[in-house]
Amino acid sequence: MKISTRGRYGVRLLIDLGEHRDQPHVALASVAERQGISVRYLEQVAVLLRRAGFIRSVKGASGGYALALSPEEINIGDALRSLEGDMLVADPPSPHETETKIRRCVRLMVFDRLNERVARVIDNKTLASVLGTVDPDESYMYFI
Repeated sequence: MKISTRGRYGVRLLIDLGEHRDQPHVALASVAERQGISVRYLEQVAVLLRRAGFIRSVKGASGGYALALSPEEINIGDALRSLEGDMLVADPPSPHETETKIRRCVRLMVFDRLNERVARVIDNKTLASVLGTVDPDESYMYFI
């Protein structure tokens, strides 16, 4: 499993909007400049995050984007899944697939455990924890 550019940029967009949540909205051009990301690519990512309900858009000449939820309500795992699809290291066997003993053993002992651990990490992180507003001992402050 590898998180794509879309997933990485999406999380960076959420962090940037979280850092600037004191503003009513932020232009994507400003985010793109601060993050060193193409505005056109960031627009595509923003559409997906908006559809998933993580951010809201403000239309008009001075429009932009803002968080639709508080940082405590935005789960990093949910945001990544909205951008990437499932976050599985290996897909489970399909219902009609016959699984040999060794494949079942590898799946149960390795892949299922990896899937659980990845989910545990990303599902236990909120945007607030990444921004450093929940538990300062556990979070890494990210400065833009």
